[in-house]
Amino acid sequence: MGLLQKILIPVLGLVLAFCFYSSRENFKPEMLKGKRVIVTGASTGIGEQMAYHLARMGAHVLVTARTEAKLQQVVERCRALGASSARLVSGSMEDMATTRQLVEVAEAELGGLDMLILNHVGKSYFNYFDGDVGHVQKLLDINFLSYVAMTVSALPMLKRSGGSIVVVSSMAGKVGFPFTVPYSATKFALDGFFSSLRQEFSIQSVNVSITLCILGFIDTENAMRAAADVLLMSPAPKEECALEIIKGGTLRQREVYYRYASTKLPLLLRDWAAELLDLLVRQRYRPERLRAA
Repeated sequence: MGLLQKILIPVLGLVLAFCFYSSRENFKPEMLKGKRVIVTGASTGIGEQMAYHLARMGAHVLVTARTEAKLQQVVERCRALGASSARLVSGSMEDMATTRQLVEVAEAELGGLDMLILNHVGKSYFNYFDGDVGHVQKLLDINFLSYVAMTVSALPMLKRSGGSIVVVSSMAGKVGFPFTVPYSATKFALDGFFSSLRQEFSIQSVNVSITLCILGFIDTENAMRAAADVLLMSPAPKEECALEIIKGGTLRQREVYYRYASTKLPLLLRDWAAELLDLLVRQRYRPERLRAA
């Protein structure tokens, strides 16, 4: 009976999840027309692609990242793609002044905010943990605390609009993966903070949704450079990933899994056979191909 339960319960969970999501409102690009959206980490990768999708849908796009020259190119393309407007704020998310400036620009020039997409990430290494506590602290400042600061600053506007917070996270924030110890720590922190905050919003009847996006291996430049030679799996396209994130945030979904089979299904296994999942995870890597530290 115990084995039967272990098999039936995950299967039942999949069936219920399918029924739940298939019955939700269908996404339509026009839902984003005229919406005021901040996208952090938008100079490259998934953030850049989200900015372009939003522009095609006619949103007001406010992007931020460290590199102003690259951001300017993103803004120009957003305008060409049909954005209602496109603006930039350059700066490091380590500096809390950047978070304040973003919110001030949204308030002054857009008149408010409908969606906050938190996507930026600090640079880290893909290798065995080297014991550098200072690096962990710096990464927490960028990958976690700045997300908290941005949320706190933007929340008054989001409450007025009944808006959405979209948090780009990772499977490394749900399952312990090797070679990403500092990064994984920050993603687990995001899950804890925003899942708890969602509960408080519900208790207080705050009409602001929180969507946590659980991503697998995506073909961004940084991910490919760090892990392509080590991981025994094919990356998913960043363009499609970006669109799925926007859809989930717009439909106010609790969580987005991309790609679904490679992210959601392992979590069901985690709950019933954690050691087996650990083994399967380790078999996906070729540690002999790690670059020398």
